[in-house]
Amino acid sequence: MRNFENVDGQMLIGGVRASEIVRKYGSPVYVTDEDAVRSNFRAIFNAFDRRMPTRINYACKANTNLAILRILEQEGSCIDAVSIGEVEACLRAGFSPDRIMYTGVNVSTPELKAVAALRVPINIDSFSELERLAMIDPGLPISIRVNPEVGAGHHEKVVTGARSTKFGVPRDRIVAAYAEALQLGFRPKGIHCHIGAGVQVVEPFVQATEVLVSIVQELEKELGLRLEFIDIGGGIGIPYRPEDHAMDLDLLAEGITSLIKNGTSVRRVVLEPGRYIVADTTVLLTTVVDVKETPDKKFAGVDAGMNTLVRPAFYGSYHHVAVANKLGMPPEATYDIVGPICESGDHLAKDRALPRVEEGDVICVYDAGAYGFSMASNYNMRPLPREVLVHKGTMNLVRESETIGDLLRYQRIPSRLML
Repeated sequence: MRNFENVDGQMLIGGVRASEIVRKYGSPVYVTDEDAVRSNFRAIFNAFDRRMPTRINYACKANTNLAILRILEQEGSCIDAVSIGEVEACLRAGFSPDRIMYTGVNVSTPELKAVAALRVPINIDSFSELERLAMIDPGLPISIRVNPEVGAGHHEKVVTGARSTKFGVPRDRIVAAYAEALQLGFRPKGIHCHIGAGVQVVEPFVQATEVLVSIVQELEKELGLRLEFIDIGGGIGIPYRPEDHAMDLDLLAEGITSLIKNGTSVRRVVLEPGRYIVADTTVLLTTVVDVKETPDKKFAGVDAGMNTLVRPAFYGSYHHVAVANKLGMPPEATYDIVGPICESGDHLAKDRALPRVEEGDVICVYDAGAYGFSMASNYNMRPLPREVLVHKGTMNLVRESETIGDLLRYQRIPSRLML
C-alpha cells in the first residue's frame, strides 16, 4: 500500500492531483503511476538477479493494459501468458515470442495451434496437451508444469498448488511426463509450478522449490536430462492493509536461489510476479454520487462498483480507501462504500472511518492495479471505464471508456422476432 503525497488536503498521484484527473477524464477511472511500475519491477528483479541469473515473466493476467506492458518490455521483463489473447497483446506491446511463456490450462487444440504458430514457448499442463502439441510442432521449446502438492494463497479460490486443484501434472507422474516428452521429440528446457496468489510468507515458496529441486535431481539421474531453468511461478502478495508488512524479497530470494544453486546444475531461476509488480501502482478513483443514512449504516454511494473492482465482492478482499480531496482530515463517521450495481454484495469497502463524505467527493480505492480492470465486467450493462497513466506531473489516456453502443454492437435480433 503506497503513501501518496498530500498537498493542502489533495492527494497527488504521480505528481497529479486526483481531483484534477477526475475533472479531466471523469470517473470511475483507473490511474497508474509509471514510476511505481518500474520501481516494483526493478526491486524484485534485483533481489534475485544479484544471487543468480534471473528471468521475470510478468503474469500479465493481472493487468494487460498495453501501456503497462510496454513499460515492462522497456524494463527487460518477459511474460507469463495464459491465453492466446494475452499472447497477442504482448506481441503488440513489443515482446518477441521468445520472451513470452504460454501457460494455459485445459487448452483447446485450436488455441494450441495458434500459440505454436506464433513460435511462443509453451508450459505444458497435461499429458493430453503434450501429445496434441507433438502432432502440431514437436520442435517448439517447452517446459512442464508440476502440481507440487504445496498450496497457499489469500483465498481458497486462488490456491493452485494443492493436490486437489486442476493445475499441472501430478507429482508422482512428472518424471513419466518428461520421459514421454523426450520420446515425442521435445527437448524440455525447464520445470514450473505455481502455488497460489497473494502469499505473504516465504515458507511455501521454499517448500515448493524443494519439490522442484528434488524433481530436477530425479530427471538428471533417471533420464539424463539437464534443465536450463526452474520456474517457481508467482503469487507474491502485497500489503493491502496499512498494518500489513511487505514480503521480504531478500529473504525470499536467498531461500529459493540457495536451494537451486546447491541442489542442481540449473543456473537460471524464473519468477512470475503479477500482483507484486502492478497492484499498488494503480488506484481506482470514483465520485460520491449519493450519501444515505439508515438506522444501521451510513452509505457513501459511488459511481464504481463490483463491475469495476470485483475483488471485495468475490473474495471478501480488503482495499484501503481515502477521500482524495480531503486527504489527512480526521475521520468523522464510519461509512460503507457502495456502488451502483443491483446486488447487495456491491461493496468496495465496509465500515471505514472517513472525514465527512459529501456528494462530489472523490474516493480513492488503493491497490487496484492487479485484477481490477482485468476482472471488470459489463454487469448491469455498464461500460468499462477509462485508464490513465501518470508520470511526473503529466497525464495520458491509455484506454478510452466503452459506450453503451459498444456493448450492443455484436448483438443480433433474428428477423422473425421483428415481425
